[in-house]
Amino acid sequence: MRSVILYTAARLAIFAATAALLALFGARGVLLLLLALLISGIISFVLLSGQRDAMSSAVTSGFQTRRKKFEQARTKEDGQTN
Repeated sequence: MRSVILYTAARLAIFAATAALLALFGARGVLLLLLALLISGIISFVLLSGQRDAMSSAVTSGFQTRRKKFEQARTKEDGQTN
């Protein structure tokens, strides 16, 4: 969960910094938001690849753990009804 929060915070920080820089150069309104989304997305893709991998493995392992617990509970329940 920590890696998800760190990745999200880093993405938001990159977006905010990009938007601030674009605002200094005169971008306003919808253009500012669109350019900030595009540019920060590209920057994040390059700079946060390791963090993104850590986040995806944490999410995947969390889902696998939940699935395993669900299967165990279902198997246990099936065994009790017979």
